Amino acid sequence: MSAIIVDGKAVAAELRAELTSQVAAMTAAGSAPPSLAVVLCGDDPASAIYVRNKGRAAERAGVRFTLHRPRAESTTDELVALVGTLDADETIDGILVQLPLPKQIDQDAVMACISPEKDADGFHPYNFGRLAEGHPAVVAPGTPLGCMELLRRSDMQLQGSRAVVIGRSAIVGRPLALMLTNADATVTICHSRTRELAAVCREADILVSAIGRPRMVDASYVKPGAFVIDVGTTPQDGVVVGDVDRESVEPVAGWLTPVPGGVGPMTIAMLLRNTLALARARRGLAQV
Repeated sequence: MSAIIVDGKAVAAELRAELTSQVAAMTAAGSAPPSLAVVLCGDDPASAIYVRNKGRAAERAGVRFTLHRPRAESTTDELVALVGTLDADETIDGILVQLPLPKQIDQDAVMACISPEKDADGFHPYNFGRLAEGHPAVVAPGTPLGCMELLRRSDMQLQGSRAVVIGRSAIVGRPLALMLTNADATVTICHSRTRELAAVCREADILVSAIGRPRMVDASYVKPGAFVIDVGTTPQDGVVVGDVDRESVEPVAGWLTPVPGGVGPMTIAMLLRNTLALARARRGLAQV
């Protein structure tokens, strides 16, 4: 048996088509289109590519996209002032500050300027806290949302399943563990100090790796038939490599998300979903 390869590109395309229709319906009813403002500060090439892809996807979906590029030498006070101005602008529904920021900038101070009502990334403590309470806010972090959507559209049974998440970052590992818990899975979070890591992972019906260690997860980590989600993306010899050793794992797993083409495209689709949700909430419209 060989794993079903979960095509994140195809699922993301379906999602973007649905979002495009929802945006069109919203504007046809007389509402302004959703608007997303992105702040890109610094010279990180990967960040520039990510932002360009986000902009293209937003515009194709009918979301108004504006890019703000302060100089790389900006101070914390300058970025705080910029983000504060965007947050006060009533024509903007969602704000995203592309990370990482240059080293001289206090990232927390900048991110704190984004109100929960405009938090397109879903990282605001209020929104994160709602997720932790089991009462999700309007938005949540995009990459974990994308993982959950891949599970849902693959008809994976979450209730009662055993899930193991390798990685405890606030961007992926922790929020995804909360989402899985809220879906009634039994969840274990693993990290660099977890003992007998492979043995713990072999108990999982759903195994997620989000640690950035190329090809670390091999067949010895995988329960036969498990749903394996590879969130890792590490540049190596000119290509992007995941955490999962596909050649080893594919014959064992039941489902496997590839790198590239698995979780990555879903993150941008979920950013658009978050932006639309924020816009609907700010206009007093029901969520769809």
